[in-house]
Amino acid sequence: MSDAAFTCKMCGHCCQGEGGIIMTAKDRKRLAAHLEISEDELIERYTRESSGKLHLTCGDDGYCVFYAEGCGVHPGRPDVCRAWPFFRGNLVDETSWEMIQEYCPGVNPEVGHAEFVRQGKRYLREEDLLRYDPDTSPNALLSDD
Repeated sequence: MSDAAFTCKMCGHCCQGEGGIIMTAKDRKRLAAHLEISEDELIERYTRESSGKLHLTCGDDGYCVFYAEGCGVHPGRPDVCRAWPFFRGNLVDETSWEMIQEYCPGVNPEVGHAEFVRQGKRYLREEDLLRYDPDTSPNALLSDD
């Protein structure tokens, strides 16, 4: 048995669903550079605005526009994608953590919620994935408090 709280299985379940991928300025810069296009072109071709925030669009299949048998922009993916499954709700609520296990095969239930939280918070800090701007950062990201 692994002692890792999460190991991505590349199943794509977290890539499905309209509206969840909010693009911060840091995300736009990284993704545009990865795609070798301007930020303006990225915004025009791959985002939509909702509630004052830019969101990645989804294809007709309901998956992120960059998903095709896996993440097509993995090195350039947004912070909210990088943070999964260590979202605030899963870290503060054990029931939420239990619920994500139903559709995310990468979450290791054997480590327990307390260890999931410990590893998740460490990962988020090490990868600089904490919520830094309430006006543009996804609400799912944990604040540094």
